[in-house]
Amino acid sequence: QVQLVESGGGLVQAGNSLRLSCTASGRTQSRPAMAWFRQAPGKERELVAAISGSSSTYYADSAKGRFTISRDNARNTVALQMTSLKPEDTAIYYCAACWYVDIRLQPSAYPYWGQGTQVTVSS
Repeated sequence: QVQLVESGGGLVQAGNSLRLSCTASGRTQSRPAMAWFRQAPGKERELVAAISGSSSTYYADSAKGRFTISRDNARNTVALQMTSLKPEDTAIYYCAACWYVDIRLQPSAYPYWGQGTQVTVSS
């Protein structure tokens, strides 16, 4: 089992930045791909960014050029640095750990999820 705890959410004005962090505990010996998903009210959960066990990255189009995902394997943490935030970025952001080392895009490939952290961007 792997436990994930997110932190760093909050309320910010459009154009500002926010950094989310996710700390993993439990069976963390392997280096699975990690990802950040988000879910806005009335919308499906969507993949924002992912990072493989070897630190290759993937970004959704909405995140390219504004968000950066990174991992610190020594500390079992994954971060999402978000800049130039927009009101449409408002959502609950979830950290997730994948079954695989390589990046997968489907939520079903991620058996472990954090509780989520709210990000609200005001205009």
